[in-house]
Amino acid sequence: MQIVSALFVENFELRQAPGPSTRIDLTGAMFSMAAPTPVPVTVAPHLVALIFCPPGETGSGVFEVVFRNGIEEDDEQIARNVSPFTVEPGKFTYRLVRGELDFTEYRQIIAHCRVDRGPWHLVPFTLLPPA
Repeated sequence: MQIVSALFVENFELRQAPGPSTRIDLTGAMFSMAAPTPVPVTVAPHLVALIFCPPGETGSGVFEVVFRNGIEEDDEQIARNVSPFTVEPGKFTYRLVRGELDFTEYRQIIAHCRVDRGPWHLVPFTLLPPA
């Protein structure tokens, strides 16, 4: 299985389309946000990942997200989420993760995402001073 896309978003909705087919409406895709209050502050951005399971695979996997202070695997871990999932081979699924992230300064964190023990897919998120 592989991650097709992973983004921080404000809103995520599924809807049916003719076919039958499914549409995914993503709004407010972001890589940064203004803090709601001065630091220290906790924010909980939504990370959505789209995962494809090729035909012939089992369809069972584990989605892991580790929020880190940098791009390296040994950088400080801020938060972690692990969730098992199943998907029909040849189809897509999604995972929605809401990380509660404590910030004591305005900075960038990196969401390290992977399926099973596969390669990491990195998604940056920067907390900016209040607007």
